[in-house]
Amino acid sequence: MTVAPLLEIDYRPQLPARHNHGIAIVGCGGIVNYAHLPAYRANQLNILGCFDVDHDAARKTAAAHAIPRVYASLDEILADQAVEIVDIAVPAWHQREIALRALAAGKHLLCQKPLAEDLADARVIATAGQRAGRKVAVNQQMRWSAGIAAARDLVAHGLIGTPTDAQIQVSTSTPWHMWPWLRDAPRLDVMYHSIHYIDSMRSILGDPEWVTSSHTTYPGQLERAETKTITLLDYASGLQALIAVNHHDESGDTYAIYRFLGTEGVIKGTIGLLYNYPDGRPDTLQIHSRRLVPDMWLDVTLEGRWIPDAFIGPMAGLMTAIEADGVPPTDASDNLNTLRIVHAAYRSAAERRAIRPADL
Repeated sequence: MTVAPLLEIDYRPQLPARHNHGIAIVGCGGIVNYAHLPAYRANQLNILGCFDVDHDAARKTAAAHAIPRVYASLDEILADQAVEIVDIAVPAWHQREIALRALAAGKHLLCQKPLAEDLADARVIATAGQRAGRKVAVNQQMRWSAGIAAARDLVAHGLIGTPTDAQIQVSTSTPWHMWPWLRDAPRLDVMYHSIHYIDSMRSILGDPEWVTSSHTTYPGQLERAETKTITLLDYASGLQALIAVNHHDESGDTYAIYRFLGTEGVIKGTIGLLYNYPDGRPDTLQIHSRRLVPDMWLDVTLEGRWIPDAFIGPMAGLMTAIEADGVPPTDASDNLNTLRIVHAAYRSAAERRAIRPADL
């Protein structure tokens, strides 16, 4: 039975009435071309220009997406008074310098995730945004993917009662060749992939009290760092959340699932993107709730895909915060709590014990 006649589910990102803010893109790699810009074009955003240290990459991006200007330097972007928002899409270790320069020039920011690999650098960016009076959002877009966003709305409306257990389990064959720079990274899954699941759990359940994590590798893998991880988030209420990821499942029987169990029901579904990355398929979601139809599973029809559709979410949240002088949902200061859990996971794996993120 479809859930549509029973309730309205709020899972689509909403742009503010004014969303023609001038946007400049810094970094013209793959994620910008197959995620950021398709989402922005679909929502008729105002992309003024782009820049990359590889000028040819910027030129090709501009041509492919009908972007009117290729900036010769970051300084040109910062001097352009029409640019209100700088969308930074570069590796984390370059982000602090670009962000601080852009904030000093009075720009609002959408930063790539992770905001920084180092907590101190992330804190510097967040503090600089506050001092400059500018909005700084982080591109943690999975929380706007259809299945996660719909699950969050259902949980928020109490349709499964009090959450008692949550799981995201992914076992897939990740095409790491798409990101050669990650092969030699000293930290991999939790910092650059499972950070999405951590942030999504936070968006639904809040911040855990304890983190316990274990990391390992696949025999003969080319990647330097962890590609198989299990992370447990423990909450003061007794709620537990499990994130289990394997990037080297060569069996052909891969899966990517989420499940939220509560005192009055359960939500379960699939993360469609990860079944055929990067093409993917729509997410799925089912709910069984004693507060709806007690003896029946209800199917929720979802539209859109994590890539590219969810990528409008962080930008829409940033624009809404600019217009209302509010706080973006993925505000840099709030994102520090996502990063604390990431670092707690690494410390837990290294020290083989539970870690309190609040202590970091």
